[in-house]
Amino acid sequence: MTITVSATYENGVLKPRQPLPLKEHEEVQVTIEGKTSSIMRAAGIMGWTGDAETLERIALDPEFLPEEAP
Repeated sequence: MTITVSATYENGVLKPRQPLPLKEHEEVQVTIEGKTSSIMRAAGIMGWTGDAETLERIALDPEFLPEEAP
């Protein structure tokens, strides 16, 4: 069985946002996939080598919107 659930990491424990269809003490394999913004996913395409905060700030700055272009 494969299921996908959202969870929050808190105090060293992953806490699912909804109940899981598992038996008590059932062993499972967990794959962690962090949520990445679409801007950061595009960073590789652009060849961005800077930090995430700078890229987010630039990408969301109204000065760089297409409608602001001359």
